Amino acid sequence: QVQLVESGGGLVQPGGSLRLSCVASGFRIGNYGMSWYRQAPGKERELVAAITSIGGTTNYADSVKGRFTISRDNAKNTVYLQMNSLKPEDTAVYCCNALRREIVGTRNYWGQGTQVTVSS
Repeated sequence: QVQLVESGGGLVQPGGSLRLSCVASGFRIGNYGMSWYRQAPGKERELVAAITSIGGTTNYADSVKGRFTISRDNAKNTVYLQMNSLKPEDTAVYCCNALRREIVGTRNYWGQGTQVTVSS
């Protein structure tokens, strides 16, 4: 059974840090591009950070550049999101995504998400 399970969310004060983890099961992430998305109440889901399967090239939303870092450990089948200097506007449900485009179609998996709340 394919699963992505996020953890590490919680309540943190502005300026604080959190590290999110996303553990995959039922498939190997090594051949997948991995991403973190977030969705705040009343807002559309947005891409926060992404890392390619080969080479580990990363991309970030402008709003998190310099504060967030995405990384992957293929041996542990896990992707991480280190979040520093958190702001109240970072409050959202953060979800992990695995994407692989094949000739015959696309494999696209989502986790359930973990809540991040930044508040004093």
